[in-house]
Formats: sequence, structure tokens, C-alpha cells
Amino acid sequence: MVFVPQPSQLEFQLEAKSKLALFEATVLPHLSGAYNFARWLVQNESDAEDVVQESYLRALKYFAGYHGGDSRAWLLAIVRNTAYNWLQQNRSRQLTTQIDETTESLAAADDQNPEIILLARIDQEMLRQALIELPIEFREVMVLREMEELSYREIAALCDLPLGTVMSRLARGRRRLQQRFARHESGMLK
Repeated sequence: MVFVPQPSQLEFQLEAKSKLALFEATVLPHLSGAYNFARWLVQNESDAEDVVQESYLRALKYFAGYHGGDSRAWLLAIVRNTAYNWLQQNRSRQLTTQIDETTESLAAADDQNPEIILLARIDQEMLRQALIELPIEFREVMVLREMEELSYREIAALCDLPLGTVMSRLARGRRRLQQRFARHESGMLK
């Protein structure tokens, strides 16, 4: 005896497959951006992977509530909320893994002067450390604007903030970074 699925079962299976395919096409292209954002928020690669995994599970679960628009901003909002929930539950835990920000251009630049490569890595490490030291409110808008290249309006919507607050946090975060680099260049920072 051969089992023949009823048309309703077959339709349900096809609909589920098409929803999954739509989810994959809509959300999976933003995986690296989601990971980058989570990594900057929780400051740990392993924890960022957990945050992104949880975020994608939430995104899949609530994908029916996504009604079009910027899927990247929608996903990053989920990542942000998941990261903040994780930070609330684990904020006393010390973060031990450092983020390696080595770029492909430095790794592939075998014909450059070793001194230039070293100086670029030092500058990169100094920027990474300066970003980590920013309060999370400034760090998140800086990462979203400068690394994820979201507009001020997209950041405001994603973080549920007034546009003026986004602009203020960006200005204050940039000012803090400039002050840190100025102190470093004047020899006050070791």
C-alpha cells in the first residue's frame, strides 16, 4: 500500500518550503552584518555567535510578522534586542576573547613595507580598543553608522530612538574617539 499525501498536506508542505526559501533569501544575506553588530555589542566572538544564532531563530519564528521593507534593519533590530537581553543576563561575566580585526588587505599585502603593515595594525588595534571603551549607547550607533552604513533614520528606527538622539550619540561618540586619539598622539595614553 502506497501513501499518497492528501492535497492539503502537500499544499502545506509546499507553503512551508516556500516560506523557508523566502526567509533564507530575505535574511541570510545579512548574516555577516548581524554577526559584526553582535560582536561589537557583546565584545566576544563566541557570545556573538550565540546571539546571532538566537536572533536568527527569533527571526524565523516571527518571520510571518515581517511585512517587507528593509530586511537588514529588521534583522539588526532583532540582533540588538537579543544582544541586550544577553547582556542583561550575563553582564557580570568577564569577556575574555579578544576580537581579531585583521583585514584581508593587510594579510594579502605581502609586497608592502613591513613597517607600514605594523603601523596599520597598531592603528587598527587602537581604533578597536577605543570603540570597545565607548559606552554601549555610543558604540552601537557608531557601529551601525560607520561599519554597517545604516542611515540616521534607519538607526533611529532600529534602536527606537528619536533622530536627534541618534545624531547626538554619534557626535558624542566621535568626539570621545577624537579625544582618545588626541591624548594618544600627545603621549598621555600608553
